[in-house]
Amino acid sequence: MVNTPHTPSARNRHADRLSTKPRPGPAEPPKPPELQELQELQEPYGQGTVGWPVSTWQGWQHFATTPLPTPPRPGEPPRSRETRLAYHSAFVTVRTPAIDNLAHQVRTLMVLGRHQQITARPSLIVTGPPAAGKTTALLHVGRTCHLAHTRQNPPPPAPAHPTVPVAYVLVPPGATAKTLVTEFARYLGIPAHPRMTQAQITDAVCHTYNTAAVQLVLIDEIHRLNPRTTTGAQAADLLKDLTERIRATFVYAGIDVTTTPLFTGVRGAQLAARATLITCGPLPAHTGTRHPFTDTLTDLENALDLTHHTPGTLPRHTTYLHQRTAGRIGSLTRLIRQAAITAIHNGTEKITKTLLDTIRLDHLTETHHHTR
Repeated sequence: MVNTPHTPSARNRHADRLSTKPRPGPAEPPKPPELQELQELQEPYGQGTVGWPVSTWQGWQHFATTPLPTPPRPGEPPRSRETRLAYHSAFVTVRTPAIDNLAHQVRTLMVLGRHQQITARPSLIVTGPPAAGKTTALLHVGRTCHLAHTRQNPPPPAPAHPTVPVAYVLVPPGATAKTLVTEFARYLGIPAHPRMTQAQITDAVCHTYNTAAVQLVLIDEIHRLNPRTTTGAQAADLLKDLTERIRATFVYAGIDVTTTPLFTGVRGAQLAARATLITCGPLPAHTGTRHPFTDTLTDLENALDLTHHTPGTLPRHTTYLHQRTAGRIGSLTRLIRQAAITAIHNGTEKITKTLLDTIRLDHLTETHHHTR
């Protein structure tokens, strides 16, 4: 337990507790409790990590290292009904222009900020309407970064401190500075007791994140911050502090952040000046001679595992599906997944427009469809 008195001696004891310097003595130098726990969590992900949210290191590591769902391969034996139901439930992640753009920008900014020591590194903000694929893009890029790091840097021997290439944090509803930094602490299992001050938790977070060599910090639901309120302003100031003290590239994602208070006032100007904006909007039906929405439909159809589906059915209904989903990739993939699962359940094993008409989507998308 961390002592909580606000005296300098208590702070020194807390800092010493997090120190990574070896202590003298014949025995192996003990590791800080936070990093000891991280090393234990880097055991194979199958050992008790299922069920942890992705906003914890256990859950993130399981997510990042679990093999992705794979479409059926030509010539392979048919998969069982239960296997195909599970497959369509998880399904593949189709690469979109937003994912490709985000991946390129993240790679560039991570190199750009790698040796920047004095000021905060440049950051990214992913914005767009609901169901446009923002979180999917964020998780996909984070997973890619995690796997690339682990390929280049095999896990160290047991006595060494573990590395954590990626952190994924959700902004809590009504976030205050203390509840927000507590989410950062929770990701790595850093003790954050109620009697600890915000400064104590922040010091522990910055020290542990840097010691664990976090390279990429993904912050989702950033639209929940409102710098116009006192607590929201303090939380925004905390983020600025963390970007200056943690040696990592920060990527934020939120719903239509350019229309929120995040981009207004002095604090908003500071964020806007440091961040590159990536819009994750609806897929257009046409872009010059290209057809992004149809291309995505084709990719989704090629990934289906249905025994009687007729190839080309989904692209033939491009106009209908674009209107039905408003071009939102999240709504589109949900519609296709639900239709595939229904087709397996009812034994037809194919997706038709008649079947698609029976699938109900989220209220926002359905409202948009019926008002067109």
